[in-house]
Amino acid sequence: MLSRIATKRGDALQNTSSLLRRRIVAATAIPLRTQLQQRRGLISAPKPGDGPLMERRPDRELPNVEKTRFRWSHTLPIFFVLVAAASVAIFNYQKSSSSVVTSTLYALRTSPKAREYLGDEIYFLQQIPWISGEMNQLHGRINIAFRVKGTKGTAIMRFASHRPGPRAMFETTEWSLETSDGRVIDLLEGGDPFRGIVGADVDLDDEEEVEVKRGFRK
Repeated sequence: MLSRIATKRGDALQNTSSLLRRRIVAATAIPLRTQLQQRRGLISAPKPGDGPLMERRPDRELPNVEKTRFRWSHTLPIFFVLVAAASVAIFNYQKSSSSVVTSTLYALRTSPKAREYLGDEIYFLQQIPWISGEMNQLHGRINIAFRVKGTKGTAIMRFASHRPGPRAMFETTEWSLETSDGRVIDLLEGGDPFRGIVGADVDLDDEEEVEVKRGFRK
């Protein structure tokens, strides 16, 4: 009798332990799967030259923010250099297309001394001429120089003129050619061909305004 009772209790304990074992395995199965999925390696972010990204996976690694951040310190100097170069080119073009440079080129073509050294077809030496010096017609100061060429040779033309007063005419102080061997040819010995020409397109100062009255009858 006692042996039967002991056998039944042993079977009950064995069934209980097996049931508990099954429940424990069932309870720990889902976390293990989750851990296995979390241990899956992340796919690295695409790099330059890897080709097009055909698909987007949720486990793709995010790019590094420090490497992809826009750096102003690298682009601002380039921007300022481009702006400065454009400004210099604009001011130089304004000088080369002014009436002063046009008048000096015309005077060179008609000057016997200039034609004797340069020859015919006198024009700028470079395709894009560089006009060095100051050209301030408003305040009456002009001192420029640029390279010219002809059929016989090349030289540097220098021209300087100033205006003594607001209503005065421009007076040429220098008009010469500097040859390649350092010789200076004075072109003002025959007179000043620019008197009354240079600065003719400059308006008077603001203090010398002309009063215009409309609708007034005397």
